[in-house]
Amino acid sequence: TYTVPAEGTLKARPGDKFNIIVNSKDPALAKLFNLSNEGSTGSQILNYTVDQQGNIDYPIIGNIHVAGLTRAGIAKEIKDLLVSRDLVRDATVTVELTNPTISVLGEVASPGNYKVEQEHINILQGLALAGDLTISGERENVAVIREAPDGTQQVYRVDLTNAQSLYASPAYYLQQNDVIYVKPNKYRAQAGEISQNRSFYISLISTAVSVATLIVTLTR
Repeated sequence: TYTVPAEGTLKARPGDKFNIIVNSKDPALAKLFNLSNEGSTGSQILNYTVDQQGNIDYPIIGNIHVAGLTRAGIAKEIKDLLVSRDLVRDATVTVELTNPTISVLGEVASPGNYKVEQEHINILQGLALAGDLTISGERENVAVIREAPDGTQQVYRVDLTNAQSLYASPAYYLQQNDVIYVKPNKYRAQAGEISQNRSFYISLISTAVSVATLIVTLTR
């Protein structure tokens, strides 16, 4: 029997965009801390973007370091600052990550980019978004490509057929911008190679026939 690890949570990192909404019994006071764009279609909440230092530029307060924090962590940090500085004593803060996506490529039913609606998502749920693996997908060596905070790429290998290995993998829970790649199994790869070779020989024979026809035409 294997124990599934505690649920992972998407955490803020540079480039992420958040909606942050402050509510209070005094709407005019709360409005000071809600970025919005007043247009012809009404008020639109604007995003906060995490900069390369992991900060957001928040009204009145200034820079707040949010990298590595969950949505709940960001909400608590902002609320504590508003209350401790006597800016909004009864603040209620709501935080939403607006741009989390993952990419699922290779031997899956519907390869593509997918927006992550939930805050917690594991690799099995990520594959399900793409319609699951095809019959030709290799289940013992699924790759998860993840960008580290320093910009380097790290590749994790996941064996979907081994529960202990799967649950222990750092890639079991996905992060925003992760890329899942399912490689073709050996039968699919061999079939592709045979098909490629067949196309090559057909092209070679066609070229030979064309050359022979040209020679016959020129020697008549």
